[in-house]
Amino acid sequence: MGQTKKVVVIGSGFAGLASACCLAKEGVDVTVVEKNDSLGGRARKFEEKGFVFDMGPSWYWMPEVFENFFERFGKKVSDYYHLNRLDPSYRVYFEDDFVDVPASMEDLYAFFEEHEPGSSKLLKKFLDEAEYKYRVGMDEFVWKPGHSIFEFVDIRVIKSLFKLQMFSSIDKQIRSLFKNPKLVKILEFPVLFLGAKPSDTPGLYSLMNYADLKLGTWYPDGGMHKVIEGMVSLAKELGVKFETNTNVTGVSIESGRVVSANSDQTSIPCDFLVASADYHHVDQKILPDGYRNYDEQYWDKRKMAPSSLLFYIGLDKKLDRIKHHNLFFDADFEVHATEIYTSPKWPTKPLFYVCCPSKTDDSVAPEGCENIFLLVPLAPNLEDSEEMREKYFNRICDRIFARTSMDIRSHIVYKRSYCMDDFKKDYNAYKGNAYGLANTLLQTAFLKPKLKNRHLDNLYYTGQLTTPGPGVPPSLISGQVVASEILKTIKS
Repeated sequence: MGQTKKVVVIGSGFAGLASACCLAKEGVDVTVVEKNDSLGGRARKFEEKGFVFDMGPSWYWMPEVFENFFERFGKKVSDYYHLNRLDPSYRVYFEDDFVDVPASMEDLYAFFEEHEPGSSKLLKKFLDEAEYKYRVGMDEFVWKPGHSIFEFVDIRVIKSLFKLQMFSSIDKQIRSLFKNPKLVKILEFPVLFLGAKPSDTPGLYSLMNYADLKLGTWYPDGGMHKVIEGMVSLAKELGVKFETNTNVTGVSIESGRVVSANSDQTSIPCDFLVASADYHHVDQKILPDGYRNYDEQYWDKRKMAPSSLLFYIGLDKKLDRIKHHNLFFDADFEVHATEIYTSPKWPTKPLFYVCCPSKTDDSVAPEGCENIFLLVPLAPNLEDSEEMREKYFNRICDRIFARTSMDIRSHIVYKRSYCMDDFKKDYNAYKGNAYGLANTLLQTAFLKPKLKNRHLDNLYYTGQLTTPGPGVPPSLISGQVVASEILKTIKS
């Protein structure tokens, strides 16, 4: 490989850490720079009054993606954190009752049969097809860099296009098999955060149902941040250096290559630059004109996945009527989806999510207390204000009380809100997005923003605004794909 190459990675989220580890393993000198004071990007944690809060991701799906990552380094997931499979996987509240979605397939088939006689056979067929899409999707779409359509002109993909249901919607697929509205809502739930209504999301993404119902919902003891801590620990073992409180504001360019990443305090020389910060921010704000992959108009036309209104709450009592993961689907799914994706506005009666990790993990809350995380999906780029946050907090609390008789407000000992303006401030998130780019047909695979800069030979992008897309496992894969592309160049 000759002289040791230097790589600077901007951002310490899952994608940035994954690329850093893969590059360092091959002898590359890697420095990760992070604008915030702690590592993890959207998956940071914070602690207050004895409560430990994961700031972002709280669902651990697709465990094999994490296992495969650590195996690249001769490690196991269990070397860094301990996993528990949740059973039930989650609870769903409807207007008139609630259901617990069981972890075991036998119980799941019985659950479907109970709600719609004959549906268990249809569920098996649906999940078999979803598993096929998952396997082909992971092999043929997810691990590709997406430079051009020709990567996907593979006989297996062409033969599979019909089976993959790329050109029909997941909504149509689900509703052709199941009639019970509760079962339909449960099956449509995993695509809610992909960035489009189920009626606009390709049927390919029923692979998410396979991930949900077959592969299961897991929890790392201590919280999702334990995964970040594991990756940081691995990176340090491999020699990666970290610089926090370092906000990259520009780059130096010579002969069509980035030669350094620059912040107010420092200039770090590099042979390659990996941008795992917000793609739009790097493209439009860090790069000088003439070196950008896209113009502002291009970005404005992209369909974004949702933003979110979040609340981190510490309670001085235990709650007895919720599980670890709870979905409040006691409102009209279609109306809320329309208010996110079609006619953006603050929702009239939103669906929302309540996470209570202290149900599973005593370490995240003081004894006798409960740690809860509330999330309302929102259209990106809405006007954010403290008054609006409070209005929705009270609405959510009213709904929780109506469904469970649990009074949250009178037991709060810690409360913090987080919304659009915070995503912009902390992550330079384009339009305040929380989940990246929507997974619509026209933003799938090679139609996503390119992971390589077309003007600079040594600048690559990774994370949820490029291939393969939003979510923790895709981000983990994105970082590995970018590292692989850089290593091909170094070794050629």
